[in-house]
Amino acid sequence: MTAERLTTLATEAATNLLTPLGFDFSLTTEPYEDGISLLITSADARFLIGDEGDRLDDLQYMVNRLVQARWEEAPRVRVDCDNYRARAEAKLLRRARSRAERVLKTGTPLLMEKLNAYQRRLVHNELATIPGIVTQSEDTDSRFKRITISRAADYTA
Repeated sequence: MTAERLTTLATEAATNLLTPLGFDFSLTTEPYEDGISLLITSADARFLIGDEGDRLDDLQYMVNRLVQARWEEAPRVRVDCDNYRARAEAKLLRRARSRAERVLKTGTPLLMEKLNAYQRRLVHNELATIPGIVTQSEDTDSRFKRITISRAADYTA
């Protein structure tokens, strides 16, 4: 029942946001982590994605806010368009793993580029699976923060 309700609310939210803007699109959903991934297919994908996914991030934020307005404890909805987010996330995680491997070899901490909260969560979760690596986000009020990747104090090469 939870997945059905989330699917209904997310689909309604995206439709209510995109239809008045004149976009021609189709929506499908699939399970993702503890929620769902809302997949948008559109000939206007580049407009929905924006520069480096910024419009897609905004759309995902709005869909989640609209869903949570009707269901306060709703699981997160991941919004993707023409598989852009899936490709971008895979690329981000490859960069993070590569840096973690370099940190393990050299012992020198490395910084990731500035990331939003969603991206930071992905990186922290991914690198938590690598023994000997610890991660920490900057302690700032900024929406975009950098992650420091370091070798764990008790790690021996």
